[in-house]
Amino acid sequence: MTDTEMIARAKQVFAVEIEGLEKTRDSLGASFTEAVRLMLSTVADGGIVVVTGVGKNLHIAEKMSAIFASTGTRSIVLNPVQAMHGDLGMVSPRDVLVALSFSGESEEVVKLIPAIRRHGLKVVAMTGNDGSTLAKLADIHIAIPCGREACPFGMAPTNSTTATMAMGDALAMVMIDAQKFPIEDYAMNHPAGAIGRALVMRVSDIMRTGERLAKVGPASTVMETVMAMTKAQGGSAVVEDADGRLAGIFTDGDFRRLMSATSSGAEAVLADPVSRHMTKSPLFVYDDVYAAELLKIFERKRIDDLPVCDRSGRVVGLVDIQDLPKMKVL
Repeated sequence: MTDTEMIARAKQVFAVEIEGLEKTRDSLGASFTEAVRLMLSTVADGGIVVVTGVGKNLHIAEKMSAIFASTGTRSIVLNPVQAMHGDLGMVSPRDVLVALSFSGESEEVVKLIPAIRRHGLKVVAMTGNDGSTLAKLADIHIAIPCGREACPFGMAPTNSTTATMAMGDALAMVMIDAQKFPIEDYAMNHPAGAIGRALVMRVSDIMRTGERLAKVGPASTVMETVMAMTKAQGGSAVVEDADGRLAGIFTDGDFRRLMSATSSGAEAVLADPVSRHMTKSPLFVYDDVYAAELLKIFERKRIDDLPVCDRSGRVVGLVDIQDLPKMKVL
């Protein structure tokens, strides 16, 4: 194959899977909401969401269960083969089984259902075939009408596994909202890595203070403000009023734009009060919010520096986006 042919084939795979996701999304209806309500009642009663599948769907089940567990829906994975040899002791009548099989005829999964029934569990099936054995055995059937696989033989699980995984993500995210799962609890479940640090650390743990914080008053000159920025080795200075409350921010970008637009002498501009050129009433963040919220602001507003205030409105620090990788939260 030529390079062009390889890229064309890869794009075709993306097109097939995007189309499959759109079809599956558009099929959402009563069965989805019924499944969510069943899962909500299960969790409320102290039960867990048990996810099962075979082959590639067992991997999907592992991923789905992990997402559930980390976002407030207690969950385990049940290997259908091992279940028939003792692992059924892991489940109880309070639980619900989510069974994955695109064909709906996976022998290991279908054979598991009667045994699961004897343990008192209700069953949610996710298949691509409404008329399949698994769909008929289930209490609730969520259809995955994604269409053909991206495989040239129409056999290797590609489109179907993508759509099934997306449906699992949709269930988990709706469960987050329905249970009002707080970010503090997510942090408790995910303490490691950059995500964990962003969820555990507060802005007060990251912000610049003391000598690293360039802070001036409104009457300070532009020259004095630039010198304060240079001393603090930062790209901006926070401007505070006589009561210590945030009045504005002046950045190196503001300085460059000011100087490039100056037609009169630079000395006169440098002697101007910074209040004349600062950004007034800038966006700021409170010192007690989580770093994860800080990341959202930087991404949404596309800024590099953010003043930090305490709950009384007084300036206590500044966050420079360049500090975030050093703190391993970006």
